[in-house]
Amino acid sequence: MIFAHDTTVALRGAAALVNTAAALPSDTDDLTTVDDLDRFVREWEWTGSRRHDENELAAVRALRPRLRALWTASCDEAVEAVNTLLSEAQALPQLVRHGEWSWHLHATSPDAPLATRMAVEAAMALVDVIRADELDRLRVCSAPDCADVVVDLSKNRSKRYCDGGCGNRANVAAYRARRSGARS
Repeated sequence: MIFAHDTTVALRGAAALVNTAAALPSDTDDLTTVDDLDRFVREWEWTGSRRHDENELAAVRALRPRLRALWTASCDEAVEAVNTLLSEAQALPQLVRHGEWSWHLHATSPDAPLATRMAVEAAMALVDVIRADELDRLRVCSAPDCADVVVDLSKNRSKRYCDGGCGNRANVAAYRARRSGARS
């Protein structure tokens, strides 16, 4: 295991949140309504209070570019951004246990705004990534027509594509190119 379970979940959740935004002109924004946000929160099992309103949606949407920037940041830039996120939220790490989870860290209260909790959870996960000198595990998908972010948690650091099917498309294209070259 590279990181603790809560760090892994937080990194994947942060990547999923970033990937809801339209990064390329051909992309669609997957987080345009409060209902979209509700689905995202359910899927990623966010706990704590919710406002279920347009202001909450706007705050979560505004967080996405700040998190996306961390995927291509240098170590010093990432440290500054993480420290800013934690400072803005006045984060105070505490051990908690709830639901199916064993002891893990929360750094905000459950009644903090959703966007604040999301920002701090991502920042806390990135603290572990930075401290382990593993920032190179945060990548952008290698597919030429995709700009989704990727968290490479593989042992051999080989994950190049997002979870949106880009790896399969690249493999099929390579296979077809090889077959077409063999026929010539």
